[in-house]
Formats: sequence, structure tokens, C-alpha cells
Amino acid sequence: MVSANDVSLSPHAVAAEIRGFDPVMGRKLCAGVEAGLLPHLHAVLAERGGETVLESYGTGPDETWGKPLGEVSFEAETLHDLRSVTKSIVSLLYGIALERGEVPRIDTPILELFPEYGDLATDPKRKSLTVEHALTMTLGMEWDETRPYTDPLNSEIAMEQAADRYRYILELPFVADPGTRWIYSGGATALVGAILQRGTGKNLPEFAREVLFAPLGITRFEWAAGADGTHSPASGLRLTAPDLLKIGRLVLNNGICEGHRLIPEAWITASLRPVIATSEGLDYGYFWFCGQAPVPVLGGPVPWVAGFGNGGQRLWLCPEADVAAVIFSGNYNVWDAWVAPTRVWSEIILANLRAA
Repeated sequence: MVSANDVSLSPHAVAAEIRGFDPVMGRKLCAGVEAGLLPHLHAVLAERGGETVLESYGTGPDETWGKPLGEVSFEAETLHDLRSVTKSIVSLLYGIALERGEVPRIDTPILELFPEYGDLATDPKRKSLTVEHALTMTLGMEWDETRPYTDPLNSEIAMEQAADRYRYILELPFVADPGTRWIYSGGATALVGAILQRGTGKNLPEFAREVLFAPLGITRFEWAAGADGTHSPASGLRLTAPDLLKIGRLVLNNGICEGHRLIPEAWITASLRPVIATSEGLDYGYFWFCGQAPVPVLGGPVPWVAGFGNGGQRLWLCPEADVAAVIFSGNYNVWDAWVAPTRVWSEIILANLRAA
């Protein structure tokens, strides 16, 4: 048993061992952290069937939207950047607004919703772009987020610096026909965010608070905005790990919280299904990644869905196992940031589930 007084161990290792949750998962998390195989972890929180099975918080340097925060001791109450996990929550918000009749059907041409760019609609290919193409990142337009987010040539940074962010996105050259190729794009999410705001008459924080956060008991959050005051639907949200886990549980419960439907079941079904193959060996739905992982207790590989964010932010969901997990990390702008959260999810959480 690890003692909380053993200062040679990271707070992560101590927390994993003494929180009173699944001892196998906790000990394996401790071992991985101590061996250096799971670097940069800030928080790990997992539950199955509504019961917590693993909870651990560490200490390390952090930042918010690129601004250094220094050394942070993370706790359940600590807000953390979600980065692109924000996109998955925006997908949920679109489904809610769609059910309320406040946003158009997903087969609606995008340029019909931006009449100020009528000159762009003279191009038949641009005119054919739909909301679904944005939700699935299949606009077919040039976009590069492979560069660090400190690089002005990164397309998302260039969009933030553009005089008109939506024209910047919509007039980019095509590199594929719409609907045929997945190209990771914060610009696609920016269009969906704008459609949400125009349809609901509320900015993203206001609408999210009304229809999702308040009903779930989420009272503390932040949503970063650009220099023009536009809140970022691609990467701007900050939540605590337990509050993000509430959203994961809501999705696993098909949109129902305490007997009240918050998200249409049809939208959850549609948005979590694989629509297009990505360039990363996974599939993609409506701002959700889709894949498979071995779950020994279930006899083999089963599907999962997830929101992914720069630096190792994750909201993992495995419907068949009824498991949700949140992982916060501080490995920003590094190509292998995916490794540690994937190991935690596959080798520690899913691999060590017990028979229900």
C-alpha cells in the first residue's frame, strides 16, 4: 500500500492507490506513472454503470489556449482545457438545437446560411457544401492543423487572425470533392458554431449553460474567445474532469439524465456512427472519433467513441461495457501526445474491467 506521506511518489500514484477505487486499475496506473510510461497526466477519471472505478489527479505544468499557467496541482474542482473535445460537445449542442427547431437539417447547404457570401455560391462545388459535410469534416477544402498551434501558418491560427473568419474558411481552395475525404478542420467546427449561434440567438456558453450544463448540474466552466469575441467551438471549453464525465454518462444513457431527456436519442445514434474513415486509422462521426479496442471481459474487441483534444485530452466512451473515462494531460503540441491516454484507456481501464 502506498502511503500519502511517501513524497517520492507523484500525487498521481498516491491518489490512484488511496482513493478507494478499483485496486488493480489503481496499481497499474501507479506503476505506469512511476515507470515513466504515462507522462504528463493531469487527471484520470473513469466510471462504469455510474460507479467510479478509477480517480487520480497529478501535478504538472499546464496552459490555457497556449497561455502558461505554471505548475498546477490538479483536483476534482480544477478546470482544464478540453481543446478539441470541445468539438464533440458542440455536436451534442447541435443535436439539441435541431430537435428544438432552431438550426437547419444537416442536408442544408451551408452557403444558404451565410447569405453575405453570395459571391461564393456561384461556384457549384461550394454551393453543394452541407452542414453534414462540416460535422464530418468532409468539406474537401484545404486545411492544415498539423503545424503547432503556435505557428501562424496553422490554419486554425490563421482563421483566428483573419479579418473575416467565415469567409476565410469558405473561400479556401478544394483538394477533394465534398463528402469524399476526411480533413481535420477547426474551420468546419467554426461554421457549425456560427450556425448554432445564429439559429439559437445565443452565444455558445449561453446556449450550453441553458440546455446542457445547468440540467447536468455543471455550474463552473470557461469558454475561450478569439480577439473578435467569437467563442471557439473547436477548442475553447474548460471543464472539470467530473463535469466532463457527466456529459459522457449522459451520452451512454442515450441522452437521458435523471429521467429527463436532454439530447435526442436519434441524434446520439446518428452522431456516434462511423461515417468516414480518417487518415489516422480510425473512423469519424459527427465530431466524434470511432474505433475498437479489446475488452477481455466481453470476449474481444468492442467499439468505442471519443472526443480527442490536443495535448492528450480525452473523453472515451465504450457503450457495450457501459464505461466512460476522462483523461486530462499537458503534452501540448507534441505528436505522440496520444500514447499515454490510449494506454490508460486500453491497457488499464478496458483491460481490467471485471464481469458485471
